[in-house]
Amino acid sequence: MYLRTVVPDAPALASAVYRDGLAGLPGAFSRDWASQLRQDFDALYAEACGVEGGTVSRGPNRHYLAVHPERLTGFLDLVTHPWIVALSEHMLGEDYEVVEVAFDVPLPGAVHQPWHRDFPMPEETRRDGRLSSLAFNLTTVDVTPEMGPMELAPGTQFDPGEDFEHGMFPAESHHARYESLATQRRPRLGDASVRTGLAIHRGTPNVSQVARPVLVLGVVARAVDTADAHSIELSAPFYDALPAQLREHLRATRVSDLEPIRQRHSIEGLVMGG
Repeated sequence: MYLRTVVPDAPALASAVYRDGLAGLPGAFSRDWASQLRQDFDALYAEACGVEGGTVSRGPNRHYLAVHPERLTGFLDLVTHPWIVALSEHMLGEDYEVVEVAFDVPLPGAVHQPWHRDFPMPEETRRDGRLSSLAFNLTTVDVTPEMGPMELAPGTQFDPGEDFEHGMFPAESHHARYESLATQRRPRLGDASVRTGLAIHRGTPNVSQVARPVLVLGVVARAVDTADAHSIELSAPFYDALPAQLREHLRATRVSDLEPIRQRHSIEGLVMGG
């Protein structure tokens, strides 16, 4: 699974996230592991497209879909990866919880998204400067400039956002600053990254003929309420076979049978025009 022995430096990674809003985790997984992730995505996406509400728009030719974790061949590898475990414990506490397993999918023809953050600034961040959630991203393709890489404006995670629409979308008067700061992320198969959803970012146009799915693993401090946004279901046999210590880190519901997921994590400002 891993390209090499992984020795996590959680304090250094956390410092990068607090400073820049993100940190790279190059070579977190092998290319073979990431290629299997892509195969899993292709099957799940095809199924979701056949279900009413199986995907939700993130803009023209851009989709989001939460997935059942156990449908990913490498899910246990993912949630036990030393970097992910060490950084989650360091930044969010030893009782952190995984709350989201999903894909963002910029298809060919996807256009610029508006600059945005993924959610309004929580009170603990505004008051104490404390980040209470993380998004780990894993590419399923070697990203090229034509595929619509994500752009992120480093250091913007602590912008107050008091004049942001819905607490998430900066006014146009801010855009020039974000464009001057923006860096593009071009990971390769096996690379991962970690970011705070508060850092201002956007998807760019995918002018290639290749979809660019990216896995999103959402992790939060236990006190964070995600009831309105995310939910995870695990089948009883899968759940019961998990080590008790791992179950404690999954904010999940044990169910008798998995049903097709009808997405509910819609972001109004990104749906417009979708």
